[in-house]
Amino acid sequence: QVQLVESGGGLVQAGGSLRLSCLASGRTFSSNAMGWFRQAPGKEREFVAAINRSGGSTYNTDSVKGRFTISRDNAKNTVYLQMNSLKPEDTAVYYCAARNTDSSMTYSSGASWYDYWGQGTQVTVSS
Repeated sequence: QVQLVESGGGLVQAGGSLRLSCLASGRTFSSNAMGWFRQAPGKEREFVAAINRSGGSTYNTDSVKGRFTISRDNAKNTVYLQMNSLKPEDTAVYYCAARNTDSSMTYSSGASWYDYWGQGTQVTVSS
């Protein structure tokens, strides 16, 4: 069982930056691929970024490429999402997700692939 707790959300002006953190419980964090998703009001949850177990491989959705960076610190059981050049359309509740995987080469952009989810943190970008 993995428990995930997100933090770092808030209100920021367009063009600003935020860094989200997701702290995972348990001793097996380094065995988990991690992902960030977001859900805006009235919209479906969408993939933002993913990272493999070691942190050596990442994948971002096109709309955030060049602006958002996913990273992880396995010693701290934490995955991060650095968000720069924020836009009003980035406004959403951001969730982190985890899945235990045997492969160091695996992550996914599909929400159904992940087994564990945090409660979410609100990010609001004003114009």
